[in-house]
Amino acid sequence: MAKKGFAGKWLFWGVFVMLASVAVVVTIRPDPVWVDLAPVTRGPMEITIKEEGKTRVRDRYVVSSPVAGYLHRVLLEVGDPVIPGELLTEVDPMPASTLDARSRAEAEAKVQSARSALNSTRQKVAAAEAEADLAVRELARLQALSDDRFVSDERLQQARAAAARTQAILRSARFDEEVMAHELAAARTRLEVSAARANGDGAVERVPVRSPVNGSVLGIVRKSEGVIQAGEAILELGDPGALEVVVDVLSFDAVNLQPGMVTRLTGWGGGTLDATVRRVEPVGFEDVSALGVEERRVQVVADITSPADAWQSLGDGYRVDAEFLLWRSDNVLQVPESAIFVTDGQHQVFRAVDDIAVLTDVSVGRTNGFHTVIQEGLTEADNVVRHPDRQLEDGSRIRLR
Repeated sequence: MAKKGFAGKWLFWGVFVMLASVAVVVTIRPDPVWVDLAPVTRGPMEITIKEEGKTRVRDRYVVSSPVAGYLHRVLLEVGDPVIPGELLTEVDPMPASTLDARSRAEAEAKVQSARSALNSTRQKVAAAEAEADLAVRELARLQALSDDRFVSDERLQQARAAAARTQAILRSARFDEEVMAHELAAARTRLEVSAARANGDGAVERVPVRSPVNGSVLGIVRKSEGVIQAGEAILELGDPGALEVVVDVLSFDAVNLQPGMVTRLTGWGGGTLDATVRRVEPVGFEDVSALGVEERRVQVVADITSPADAWQSLGDGYRVDAEFLLWRSDNVLQVPESAIFVTDGQHQVFRAVDDIAVLTDVSVGRTNGFHTVIQEGLTEADNVVRHPDRQLEDGSRIRLR
């Protein structure tokens, strides 16, 4: 009986010590760290620059008074369509002084200069027609080859963009031709009116102010009648069907842009439009952001390449969001940018392995600010810790929030 009591006592104390040890271990053992996990994924990734821009009529023309006189009221409204030769308003010429030899020579020189400018513009129209015809024929040739898969989609897309660009250049050249013809007519009118008054031929007929182009009224500078000086602006005309997009980009980002770069236009109230960069202006300017920060910016001009039916509701001065595509890949291994940190120049992440955080070295590639390309160190089966805090160490127990 004594031996049984002695053995039972030792068994009791042994169990007591074991339970106490377990309690001590549980008490001093660190609690698991609460974390957010993200899977390592494989898929497409893009690097873009997104800025706010606005649409602008490519070719604008300010109609001015050909002579000094009394302007009649402009009856047109903003948005009204006009055609070449359409009467916009009229000006009653004011009495002029006698035309001396010098003034007459200057008037004749302006007529000759306007005639030369018109001839030069006609040559540009001919060159633009030739380039547009070549681009259209090249596009037709590539489309025929694309049916047999002899031409890549990228090459066909470049041909479409080139055809659209040359057509836009042709429209601009024809617009300039109409403007130069109007300038020549205005110069002849000044010469004839001045000559008639200098010769004492009596009252000079009312001078009509006509539209030099086919387009719409973009703005009215002088609507009410009154005295007006020669060369003073009356209204502004342009073709709303020939739009371009102007985007103010930070100079830090502008150095990565170049003509021909693919651009997407969103945020204008319709679907996504395709565009290409036409010009990155070489001169920057200073702008103040909404937060009051002074920034150096550069204007980037892009041409809309989507069919006109897709953006016919756009007008001059409309807001758009322009997204410039710097880089794209359809299949890359990537993790959230917030999971990566740098220690002694080495990029690292915490992998989640059986509720344990394992410190892992990784080799990274491009990043778009949200996700980063992983070149080595991880696989698609891994999960990584997002926003790791200072409590997390290699081997720490983790618990998912």
